[in-house]
Amino acid sequence: MALLEINNVHAYYGNIQALKGISLTVEEGEIVSLIGGNGAGKTTTLRTISGLLAPRKGSVTFDGEDLSHYKAHDLVAKGMAMVPEGRGIFSRLTVLDNLEMGAYHRKDKAGIAQDLAYVFSLFPRLEERKKQVAGTMSGGEQQMLATARALMSKPSLILMDEPSMGLAPVLVELIFDTIVEINKAGTTVLLVEQNAHMALQVANRGYVLQTGEIVLSDSAEALKNDPTVQKAYLGIE
Repeated sequence: MALLEINNVHAYYGNIQALKGISLTVEEGEIVSLIGGNGAGKTTTLRTISGLLAPRKGSVTFDGEDLSHYKAHDLVAKGMAMVPEGRGIFSRLTVLDNLEMGAYHRKDKAGIAQDLAYVFSLFPRLEERKKQVAGTMSGGEQQMLATARALMSKPSLILMDEPSMGLAPVLVELIFDTIVEINKAGTTVLLVEQNAHMALQVANRGYVLQTGEIVLSDSAEALKNDPTVQKAYLGIE
């Protein structure tokens, strides 16, 4: 059984259909990338998985359980965390406050301290700036914080929405290296990303989304070599 299974999901914003019967799976331990252009439905897919948008048809199953009766905040305690597009940090709180908010539902003080040390090892800059007001940091530092905050909830699955958006190339490399490290440490990753080259470089498998429909799915290596993907998303003619 897959850790995450989306089956024939249709989702709408008012009368506008954003997802048209998509189905995908994420197995435990994988990095799965969802690529596509602007307006393809990538963020809508994550919003539907995480309970922020209810599908009109179809189902989302996580760890064998149908999620239709749960609110978004319930899913954090069940082991699902999201790094939203645009970071979504608490800009007026300090770095440390943000990280502690990530662990808000947890009661295991020793485990929280251990995970705080872990995220500081991933992002030493956050430890250096733990007393700094988060909104005064650079975009790259805020992306690190958003990722670290999600990890503080101790997720088995982390959803990442456009983590490289607006970042300098050197920071893009850092974020993707960190995604690989997070995965090696045992966290499954569903990655939404417009930088298809980087997304497919770190992923095991991938799906291509166009106007609310999945048009291709394969191993990341096969997608990188697919002529349609190369032309549309990798800049290879």
